[in-house]
Amino acid sequence: MERLIQMYGDSVVRMLTVQYRMNSAIMEWASKEMYHGRLTAHTSVKGHLLKDLPSVACIEETSTPLLLIDTAGCGLSEMEIADEQSKGNQGEVDIVGLHIKSLTEAGLKAKDIAVIAPYNLQVDLLRQKLSARHPELEIKSVDGFQGREKEAVVLSLVRSNRKGEVGFLAEDRRVNVAVTRARRHIAVVCDTQTVRNHAFLKSLVDHMTEFGVVRTAFEYLQDIVPQNYTRDPKDTKTATSSTSRKQKSRDQASIKAKQSQKTTSSTKDKTAGSQNHTKSHTSAQKDQNEGKSRYAEIRAQVENFMKDESMKNFHFPSSFNSHDRLLVHQIAEELGLVHESRGEGGDRCITVSRPVKSKPAEEPAQEKTQEEETAPALQSERSSEPLLDLKTLHLERMKREQQKREENIQQKKQQNSPAAQGTKKSKGKSKTKAGACDIAAAAAPDDDFDALISAVVKADSVCSFVKCKTSVLTLGQLCLFCNRQYCLSHHIPEVHGCGDKAKSHARMRISKEGILYAGSGKKDKSLDPNKKAYLQRKLDSKLKDMESQRKQKNKEKDT
Repeated sequence: MERLIQMYGDSVVRMLTVQYRMNSAIMEWASKEMYHGRLTAHTSVKGHLLKDLPSVACIEETSTPLLLIDTAGCGLSEMEIADEQSKGNQGEVDIVGLHIKSLTEAGLKAKDIAVIAPYNLQVDLLRQKLSARHPELEIKSVDGFQGREKEAVVLSLVRSNRKGEVGFLAEDRRVNVAVTRARRHIAVVCDTQTVRNHAFLKSLVDHMTEFGVVRTAFEYLQDIVPQNYTRDPKDTKTATSSTSRKQKSRDQASIKAKQSQKTTSSTKDKTAGSQNHTKSHTSAQKDQNEGKSRYAEIRAQVENFMKDESMKNFHFPSSFNSHDRLLVHQIAEELGLVHESRGEGGDRCITVSRPVKSKPAEEPAQEKTQEEETAPALQSERSSEPLLDLKTLHLERMKREQQKREENIQQKKQQNSPAAQGTKKSKGKSKTKAGACDIAAAAAPDDDFDALISAVVKADSVCSFVKCKTSVLTLGQLCLFCNRQYCLSHHIPEVHGCGDKAKSHARMRISKEGILYAGSGKKDKSLDPNKKAYLQRKLDSKLKDMESQRKQKNKEKDT
């Protein structure tokens, strides 16, 4: 073909621009990056989705053609075997398995799904995890799946490292072939911080971020520990921006589907964006100006009230909103006035009054009575409320507390009786003995203080584990979570009952420091799945070599 083009030019070649496979959202990235934007989707496939298939439920996974699952900052780094160049990523394998599970539970058949990975080691890991559960699921490498198509494709890009190396993912045609195998849905699982270092992969991530749904690996795996190192601030994006980007991307995808395939669409989007920006800027200025004018208007009313000495207080109407009431409080605070808000809901209003000044003792009683008679409506409102006698409330509270103390003393006496102690020993449900604090708290006020001290000392000198009488005066271990002494046989948190607290503490320490420390418990002796996949591939290649050698020997004998 290339020789004919060189001989006769472009007149003997014609490009097929209409494709009948992909949703337009999947096609547009390949069209823009590889075919100069010349591809168009046929109307029969332009907007088809997984939810349009029979017996497939309408969920978020089946309603979007583009799904990006970002593992950046989640600690799901790639692994590699020292004896070969292939690479794998167990964390991405687990995420792919969960996504396949959600698709099949929605009604999509496993035979309509393809899982593609660029590395053979990753393909082996995926087959070990998914083939037994989904026998009809097709799991292949990019080269092995070339020329095929499926309704849904899940692509695992594997690479996740601090250096930002992408390896042979830098081959643009290979990535293009992998993405364009999908008809209705493509899900890409990758570390965006790593793959963004390559321009072609960056364009794929940007396209899926703009027109698809973006999720983080934390939504799939609950037990992953975030990485504690920083990356290039130019490439990093916060979790809040990714979540806010979801709704924006959905809106843009729907708008993009309705627009015509014209070259002038980009210029229209730019002008519309600039108009929206200017509108928001002018609306912000307008709100600011309105706030200033409202502040000046309320301040003028308060100043007029201060000038009129005949008015003792000033009532603002209940039509004021919360912002206006806030302005009233601020202005009254600045001018040294007494401000009080009363009422609930739509009846809430603010009253501003002058500060009360202390009057001399020789003031005649007639003036006081006149002031009481001329009291405003505010005092009438206060009089309408029930008066609370603080002294009676305090006495009632003291009585209740005294009754509670007496009840507690009676309960403790009953517990300390021989019959109650016998029932406690017979039950034996507690895993730890009563410590020093527990003995002191359970003691009655009339107990002998010396006996109490001796009981605390005795409890502190013995292991706190139930039925253990080992002395911890010379050899003992203090638990950080329950503050009790244990012997060397029971000091491990998982043994004496603090396992959950120790587990949460270890998770917090790992996420903070990024270092895995050796802990308690039995060592996991199961074979590493990555090592198992590597050994299986090595065994298969060895068997193929032996089989080929056996055939050659038989041929030599026949000759």
